[in-house]
Amino acid sequence: MSYEHIFNELEITTDPFALCELRGECNLGLGREPTATLHYFLSGKGEITLRGRSPVQVARGSIVLIPAMQSHVLRSFGDNSDPLPTCRPAELDLARMIKSSDKAPDGQLTALCTHVTIGLRGAKDIVDLVREPMVECVSPGSRMEQPLSRLIDEVSHPGLGSRAMIRAILLECMIDMLRSRLAAQDQALAWMAALKDPSVWKALRVMLDEPGQGHSVESLADAVGMSRSAFAKRFSDAYGSGPMELLRDLRMRMAGTLLKETDLPVKRVAEMVGFSSRSAFSRMFEAKIGQSPRSFRASCHLVE
Repeated sequence: MSYEHIFNELEITTDPFALCELRGECNLGLGREPTATLHYFLSGKGEITLRGRSPVQVARGSIVLIPAMQSHVLRSFGDNSDPLPTCRPAELDLARMIKSSDKAPDGQLTALCTHVTIGLRGAKDIVDLVREPMVECVSPGSRMEQPLSRLIDEVSHPGLGSRAMIRAILLECMIDMLRSRLAAQDQALAWMAALKDPSVWKALRVMLDEPGQGHSVESLADAVGMSRSAFAKRFSDAYGSGPMELLRDLRMRMAGTLLKETDLPVKRVAEMVGFSSRSAFSRMFEAKIGQSPRSFRASCHLVE
């Protein structure tokens, strides 16, 4: 399996876009979502802060992909020197999340934001394997400038086929972003090395497709026809951690989706993601996510 094959098989789905406006010097906190979050900044200057990581500096042209289940904060510096594009995206008929401050009411950080799922044909949620934010600066004249301008136009003036066109444009942009980050040896894409190894990829597929099953290092090794020790070493060398660590992350992401999108009891959610004990599931969820399952579900409903 090669990088070329991975690019050929990429698929993307997206939620409707929202327009985030931060006026003046202020912050906008965004909770943990079971899918990745994509931000494309149209004006202003600021940063994105995530727990345990250095702030990500953003300005007009920045495109940032935040991994699933990572809460983050958009911070506006109140900069007023960078005007919005001529298409006036502030007039878009989109859901808005607005916070203002009396300190600098004219300065505005503006971004188009959406939740995205990236996968390979026949497997879901490859973007779940991204552990660090991916960041690209779209400078004037760059390859991504024209497709992103088309994206803004489609979102601004939706018509026949707009959803399909937006999906196609985002796929084009994501391929460009992945190529650029691979060339820069971005550690956020260490997972792609794992996809190049057929044995590791087969084990990844098993976990991605059925994270709630009772997988073990032994069962995964059997699935790819390797000894336990050889498989564990090859997986760790390719992906950077053991398969059980990845499986825990995938299970927490699946749990987040179930808690947000269903009314299933927490005990049933625990069973569906591979836990026989509700208390063990709750402890793991809180350790990974920073909230109990009930608190996470309540916070999702408040946002909606």
